[in-house]
Amino acid sequence: MAHTAPRTAIRTRERGEGRRHPLVATLMALPLAVLLLLVFDGWETVTTQASSVGEMLGR
Repeated sequence: MAHTAPRTAIRTRERGEGRRHPLVATLMALPLAVLLLLVFDGWETVTTQASSVGEMLGR
């Protein structure tokens, strides 16, 4: 077998425990949500889905 260089350890996040603040996660997802909102039918679909989820959780 050929001698190869040892593998280096995978670098982990240096700050924090690897979790994002919920506000940061929301700000990261918001542009994609807006794009999907514009591409797929607009506010009517969002309100329909939100009301369906609300009814499911209300049971």
